[in-house]
Amino acid sequence: MPNPQVSIKTRNFENISRVVAAKKLSIEGVRRTGKMSNLLWKCLMVSPALLGATLLVPTTAMAGQNNTNHQVVKTEVSQIDNNQEASSSVSVSTSTTSNTTEVTPKPETLAQAQQTEVNVLQQVNSYSEEGKTSQSQVTSVSQFSDVQPTDWAFQALQSLVERYGCIAGYPNGTYRGNRALTRYEFAAGLNACLDRVNELIATATTDLVRKEDLATLQRLQEEFSAELATLRGRVDTLEAKTAELEANQFSTTTKLVGEAIFALTDAFGDTVGGNNNTVFQNRVRLDLQTSFTGRDVLHTRLATGNARRLNTGGNNIDANRNGTIDTSELSGEGFQTFNLTGDASNSNDIVLDWLAYYVPVGPAQLYVAATGGVHSDYAATNNPYFEDYDGGNGALTTFASENPIYRIGGGAGAALNIPFGRGGGILKPSSLTIGYLGSEANSPNGGSGIFEGNYAALGQLNFNLGQRFALAATYVHGYHGAGSALFDAGGFQGQNVPIVGTPQANALSATNASSSNSYGLSAALRPSDKFSISGFVSYHDVNGFGANDNFEAWSYGAGIALPDFGKRGNVLGIFAGAQPYARGRVAGANDIPYSIEGFYKYQVSNNVSITPGVIYLTSPGQNSNNDDAIIGTLRTTFTF
Repeated sequence: MPNPQVSIKTRNFENISRVVAAKKLSIEGVRRTGKMSNLLWKCLMVSPALLGATLLVPTTAMAGQNNTNHQVVKTEVSQIDNNQEASSSVSVSTSTTSNTTEVTPKPETLAQAQQTEVNVLQQVNSYSEEGKTSQSQVTSVSQFSDVQPTDWAFQALQSLVERYGCIAGYPNGTYRGNRALTRYEFAAGLNACLDRVNELIATATTDLVRKEDLATLQRLQEEFSAELATLRGRVDTLEAKTAELEANQFSTTTKLVGEAIFALTDAFGDTVGGNNNTVFQNRVRLDLQTSFTGRDVLHTRLATGNARRLNTGGNNIDANRNGTIDTSELSGEGFQTFNLTGDASNSNDIVLDWLAYYVPVGPAQLYVAATGGVHSDYAATNNPYFEDYDGGNGALTTFASENPIYRIGGGAGAALNIPFGRGGGILKPSSLTIGYLGSEANSPNGGSGIFEGNYAALGQLNFNLGQRFALAATYVHGYHGAGSALFDAGGFQGQNVPIVGTPQANALSATNASSSNSYGLSAALRPSDKFSISGFVSYHDVNGFGANDNFEAWSYGAGIALPDFGKRGNVLGIFAGAQPYARGRVAGANDIPYSIEGFYKYQVSNNVSITPGVIYLTSPGQNSNNDDAIIGTLRTTFTF
């Protein structure tokens, strides 16, 4: 019977022999190969199985030999962290005591040999699993902590991740997009993406296309070959015309916005009706809007028209406070928005009635007008549905469209809208608006120019309370030369024509200059998307530079608008209030002139609207002895 101890020793000796043989093979491999190249190391990291097999040998102690040194090489593989590739550190101890190579293995027991094999297998499994989990598939680019929307390849990475699902990241949630990429890694990633795309295509088309369907499509193509050829020819022709238009287009940065108004109007009343006839008038505006950066816009507007204002009876005043003011042309009552033609002669002459530029300056908005500027171009009027900033789709009269304070002065100048406040709670972000417009900015004559001619400087605080309430407090300081009108919007083509208010509120001294200080409040409330309330009040203190030239004027009004009434785009509006008036200037003419307007804008199409409306004026010229005036208007507006 065999001796058990001899058998154990024999097995130990066999195990030791196998270890010695493995070490000799390792020594020979190290001697022949030298150090491992970086490329091979990265390839091993890509393939966990290959890495594990490679690490199986050098994990144990290895001995190397040269001509003069006895070397013992010990390889230790340690993982720095989950974010970095496994790195190897080699420690070398050198002994020069012998020129020959001698391997003297330490005797091992069977348990020690088995434990060595177990440790080796654990290391192999550990590195194999590390290779499998070093990268994991993500479903959203936001899962990468080191990828930001500002990165130059963000959109490409987002598309690959969220559309195709073929981008993997590291377990700690990083992508490490700035790390160098080997050709092997690129090949592996490209292959994964192509496999994913093929999978998506196969999934999307499974059972959708059959052989019978393809045969049917082929028969249809043959049957409609003539129609397809005709359609192909039309497409080719259309492409040719498009290419020609692009080659000869006016500008890639300019678009044309046009508006044409046809208005049928008449006035009724014992005196007023006898002073007017039914008229059919027009106004046309062509606005060239040019952008240079995508955020700015240059308006170059050409206008013409023949719409003259009706005689409302307020001009029949032959005497005033000092008997020196001619009020025959200073009534703005009943002045309608389409009467603002820009052509002083109202003879369909084409004029440049507005040239202005809007551009952001940091968080602020800058407005510069070379001609035709008015305060409502840059200041919030808080009168929605009545003010449309063009006069073709809002209220009929200039009085109902906006607070008369915005009609003081105009012309050329600049303005700045500056936002402030974070708007926490009920108070939303607010803004400060400042502007300056000169009526005679282009004239170099004495008493003219930007600062010596007629001008108006505006300051306004804008507040938004919640989402449906807006409030504006406005101050305007103006300078007016002799014979000017207070509410003339800077004059049209050099004409001091008032566009809102009574003669008493507009007539300034004919011989002396005047200054004015005006204060106004405008508010808008929208309880729902189908209901809007707005209103204003203004006070004007005029100080003439001559005797008895001072006076005060007031104005107020409120309106209700029902947007989308009966149809989307329609507006039903009613506005009532007191035209700008001044008491105590003319004997017997101290009544308050009220204006009541009702209109209904019917949106025929996206580009055509028809607006019938009625305007009722009481006490024209602030004199209740004058007959009340009723004006009926049918306005048709074309936009393109």
